[in-house]
Amino acid sequence: MEKRKVPARQCVGCNEMKNKKDLIRVIKTPEDTILLDLTGKKNGRGAYICHSVTCFEKAKRSKALEKSLRISIPFDVYDELEKELSESEGR
Repeated sequence: MEKRKVPARQCVGCNEMKNKKDLIRVIKTPEDTILLDLTGKKNGRGAYICHSVTCFEKAKRSKALEKSLRISIPFDVYDELEKELSESEGR
């Protein structure tokens, strides 16, 4: 039997390569809205981040999400994303 290749992505916060299923996808939709994509299947340009708030803080501080998504992100969107991330972290 053939071994399947496990897709890996790089976290924009800590820059570690991890399994795609272990990361959360942050997307920029065609309408230029920024959302958390917990399913990993929504349409749009994506960046991946760990399930931890510390990685999110690193990505926010270094503007790695903005660079990855090629859009400037307002502070209120960051606050909303952080709230959603902390809720999903508790699950």
